[in-house]
Amino acid sequence: MNSFRFLHAADLHLDTPFSGMSGVPDRLRRFLRESTFAAFDRLIRLAIAESVDFVVISGDIYDASDSSLRAQLRLREGWDKLGKHGIPVYLIRGNHDPLSSRRLRLALPGHVTEFGPQAESVTAVRRSDGQPVAVVTGTSYPTPAVTENLSLKYRREPGSPLYHIALLHGNVDGQEGHDAYAPCSLRDLQASGYDYWALGHIHKRQILSEAPWVVYPGNIQGRSLKETGPKGCYLVDVRENGEAELSFRRLDEVLWLESGLPIDGLASEEAWKARVDERMDELREAEPGKITVVRLTFTGRGPLHALLQSGQEAAELLQELRRRESLRLEEVFQGAGTEVPPAGIVWPSGFKLDTALEMDRDLLLEEDSFLGELFRLGGKAAREPELLGDIAEQALASLADNRQLRRLLQELGPEERLDLLRRAEELAATLLDDDGPRDGRTSS
Repeated sequence: MNSFRFLHAADLHLDTPFSGMSGVPDRLRRFLRESTFAAFDRLIRLAIAESVDFVVISGDIYDASDSSLRAQLRLREGWDKLGKHGIPVYLIRGNHDPLSSRRLRLALPGHVTEFGPQAESVTAVRRSDGQPVAVVTGTSYPTPAVTENLSLKYRREPGSPLYHIALLHGNVDGQEGHDAYAPCSLRDLQASGYDYWALGHIHKRQILSEAPWVVYPGNIQGRSLKETGPKGCYLVDVRENGEAELSFRRLDEVLWLESGLPIDGLASEEAWKARVDERMDELREAEPGKITVVRLTFTGRGPLHALLQSGQEAAELLQELRRRESLRLEEVFQGAGTEVPPAGIVWPSGFKLDTALEMDRDLLLEEDSFLGELFRLGGKAAREPELLGDIAEQALASLADNRQLRRLLQELGPEERLDLLRRAEELAATLLDDDGPRDGRTSS
């Protein structure tokens, strides 16, 4: 077997509209709209700089089946750049860009192979000497919803010494958060005889197996707070003995992030604001040259809990942070400026509150009071699932007439019911805290 190198990417979702974000300046909104294209441009430059032998892309190149002409032209521009360097591309279509898409079809250049609705294979060669190095197999979605197990159609060529790569856009083992399109099991893929499953569809980067390789690279650019963390692709080096080494390479221009910020030990509103400013500076320095969109989640226990629960102070601080960052954006991009500064830009998308009142739970359990009785009942319910179910049913009885809510309540598991009980305890403690310090609790 000959050594070779290829790049594995998926879920480009070019021209994502980025709708639904409020309070975003027009300049930042334009930057977000361009971010999928910027990530794609980085992918092209990476493939050229690393002298890969070929590129595989596992579906959802476009964000919508009726993709814009702009997206198609930008895609063709990228293909042409690869073509000038003799780098072939092998791609499949997914549920967002199936073969049945209603769009103007620009002709694909000769070095780009798009697999059809049936599993088919081609032989990839090493660019330096034209030696065959891999068999690449793929199948595209004919329509947006494919519910059959496409992986069962992939067959390794008997007796072939070449490395076998399978392109599949699907959901392995029913991962949550994504439609169950082209469903299959990890066992199906491991039994196939292929050396590398180049997967797409799941936007979270993950390696499900190393023998054989079963790999989701994730999407190349996060598009919301549901797609947090670094995004990019895998550079894969295959040695003469058939062993592969994977290297994740970032491509994202905008980083979406959830960041926890504890209020423990903060005694004043001023100290809280200072901690928020400190975290914003940390995030700015952590991602030089990028835009970070962050949601701060306040956690922990402390005297600031009641203040934050009112919502007014948090809303005012969020507005002030956005005002400051808007000014930074204008300073950075005034005139002909287009580059993000070395310190980066951090846009606060919102705050999330997950704080609790300072209290001594052990003392409360001994207290002869309503709260003491409530906490004792909660502790007993945690040990007795049947009691927990009865409490939840009685407390939520007034919602039972709503069919949709009734169905959701019936789907609540023991852990979710226990979480509701804990939240009720915290809420009761907060509401009864207006009278000042009591035994077992500190003042807020």
